[in-house]
Amino acid sequence: MRTICLYFEIHQIIHLKRYRFFDIGTDHYYYDDYANETSINDVAERSYIPALNTLIEMVKNSGGAFKVAFSISGVALEQLEIHAPAVIDLLRQLSETGCCEFLAEPYSHGLSSLANEDCFKEEVMRQSAKMKQMFGKAPKVFRNSSLIYNDEIGAMVAALGFKGMLTEGAKHVLGWKSPHYVYHCSMNPNLKLLLRDFKLSDDISLRFSNSEWSEYPLFADKYISWIDALPQEEQVINIFMELSALGMAQPLSSNILEFLKALPYCAKEKGITFSTPTEIVTKLKSVSQLDVPYPMSWVDEERDTSCWLGNVMQREAFNKLYSVAERVHLCDDRRIKQDWDYLQASNNFRFMTTKQSGVGLNRGIYESPFDAFTNYMNILGDFIKRVDSLYPVDIDNEELNALLTTIQNQGTEIEELHKELAKAQTKLEKIKAAEKKESKATAKSAAEKPAKAKASAKKPAAKKTTKKAVE
Repeated sequence: MRTICLYFEIHQIIHLKRYRFFDIGTDHYYYDDYANETSINDVAERSYIPALNTLIEMVKNSGGAFKVAFSISGVALEQLEIHAPAVIDLLRQLSETGCCEFLAEPYSHGLSSLANEDCFKEEVMRQSAKMKQMFGKAPKVFRNSSLIYNDEIGAMVAALGFKGMLTEGAKHVLGWKSPHYVYHCSMNPNLKLLLRDFKLSDDISLRFSNSEWSEYPLFADKYISWIDALPQEEQVINIFMELSALGMAQPLSSNILEFLKALPYCAKEKGITFSTPTEIVTKLKSVSQLDVPYPMSWVDEERDTSCWLGNVMQREAFNKLYSVAERVHLCDDRRIKQDWDYLQASNNFRFMTTKQSGVGLNRGIYESPFDAFTNYMNILGDFIKRVDSLYPVDIDNEELNALLTTIQNQGTEIEELHKELAKAQTKLEKIKAAEKKESKATAKSAAEKPAKAKASAKKPAAKKTTKKAVE
C-alpha cells in the first residue's frame, strides 16, 4: 500500500549582535536578545501554533490514521522553552496522540558531520537525550542539518544505532532512480534511507501561494491525484519541509492549513496512508544501496554544501571554528559550551554566501556576505581567546591527546558500567519475578493442603454412612 511520510523541521536562528573588533576580549556576550525573542514569538504566533493545532486536529479527525514526524534542533528547543513554551505544550499534545514521531538531529543544527566526528556524535546523542526527556521516547531515525548526507556520514549515523536516516532525493545522486523507494547506506546496509521528493515537497513549501505558478491554485484532491498517478510499485512518498513554511513562507491567508486538513480525506479515498519514518524503515525492505561520495543537502538548486562552504570566507570561518573543537570538548564551562552550540549553527555560514539563489536570503543585520564574515570572525576571535585561556595554544599535542584519550577511556568505562548495571537490573528483575512466582506457587500449595486434609477427613465418614445404609 502506498504511504506518505510527512516530516517537518523546527529550527530557530540565533541572531548575533553587531560585534566589533575592539569588543574582542572585553565583551563575551554575542547575541541580540531582542531579535531572538521577537523573531521566535513572531514565528510561533504566525506559524508554529496554528500549524500544530491543525496537525493535532487532523490526527483526531482521522482517528489516528494521519501521522507526522518532526525534528527539532537543540538550540530551537532552548529558545522555545524560554520564549514560546506554548509551542512545547502543543508538541507534547501531538506526541501524546501516538501519531507523531520525533527524530534525532545535531543539537546545534550545525555542520559538525563535515568536520569532526566526535563533536558530531556528542551533539547528536545530546539532542537525542533532550528529545527523550521532553517527549518520553528516544529517537530511532536520524535527520542531519538540512538533510546533509554522504556515505561517511551514513556510516557514523549507523554506528550510533539509528535504524534510518532522512536525506534529499537529489537528481545528481539518484540519476534514473526514483526517491519513492527505501534505500540503504553503501557503507552500512543496516541504515535505511528515506529520500525527499523535492518536487512534491516544494509544491507546498515554496510554490503553494505563487499565483504565477502553472498549478495555482493547488487543491488537496489534485495534489493527492499526482501521488496516486505514480507507478504502482513506488510505495513511499517522502514530503519533507520546514514547519515555518506553514504560515511564514506560505501565509495563512493562502489557506495552506485548509489544504493540509483535506489531505488525509483525499488520501483515504485513493487508498493512500500516512506513516512515520520508523514504521517505514521497519516494514519495508531496501531495494538498493545509495552511493553518495560527496555531501548533498536539500538547499539550493545544486543540492550540495556550497551555500555554507562555497567561498573562501566560509571555509576560513568553518576551519577556524572547528580548529578548537577538541579543546571545547575538554572543557566543562557551561557558557563556552552554549556559545559553541550557537556558533556552530549553519545559518552563520549561510549569511556569508556569495551565491545567487532562487530563494531569497534574509541576512538580518548584515549588509553583505563580507559584513557577515567580519562580524562572525570578530566573535569567533573572542570565543577562541576564551577557549585558549582554559587550554592554551602552546599545550603539547601529546598532552592534549593524552587528555582526550583519558576522557574517551572514561567515557568507555562509564558506558560499560551502564551496560553492566542494566544487565544486573535485568537479572534482579528476573530473580524477583521467579521469587514472586515461587511464592505464589508455595501459597497455592499451602492452600491446597488443608483442602486435601479436609477432603480426606470427610471420606471415612461417608463410607461409614454407606455401610450403615447397606446393613
